[in-house]
Amino acid sequence: MSRLHIPTVEQSLEASKPLLDAVKKQLGVVPNLMKLVGNSPAALEGYLSLNGAVAKGKLNAQMRERIALATAEYNGCDYCLSAHTYLGVNVAKLGGDEIAAARDAHSSDAKADAALRFARRVAETHGQVSDAELATLRAAGFDDAEVIEIVVNVALNVLTNYVNNVAQTDIDFPKVSAKLAA
Repeated sequence: MSRLHIPTVEQSLEASKPLLDAVKKQLGVVPNLMKLVGNSPAALEGYLSLNGAVAKGKLNAQMRERIALATAEYNGCDYCLSAHTYLGVNVAKLGGDEIAAARDAHSSDAKADAALRFARRVAETHGQVSDAELATLRAAGFDDAEVIEIVVNVALNVLTNYVNNVAQTDIDFPKVSAKLAA
């Protein structure tokens, strides 16, 4: 059971309702994370705005879902692992092998593998990556915009990982557990 109140959409604050309606229009449902974050309309608006903005960036949905999986695994967030496994399969169309590899910050695709290894290092070092790690990412074909987007995607996922880990958000996707908790 969640440690923080997850209101229904109807119980949500008035300022959050249009934002939650937009989520429902996009996803067909309103996940518990969104209802939980909706306890603070400012936080929900900020999260949705940043999430929408990075979706328009250079990194495609498959890369963003891979980064989300790698970050969630690192942070031990079962909610995000569950959500992004579901989204990875059903939206980004990643296969089971790629989902499993992404959780370990790897991919069978060399460029995606470099991005995931870098994303994991960003999380592990709190952004204090080495010159060599940045050079390796650039050598794999990433430009400065993509480097920034990888970092922002890690940060966006750390945000949701931390919210879910603090709240112990009730999982409303097929459950996936972090390996460290398994």
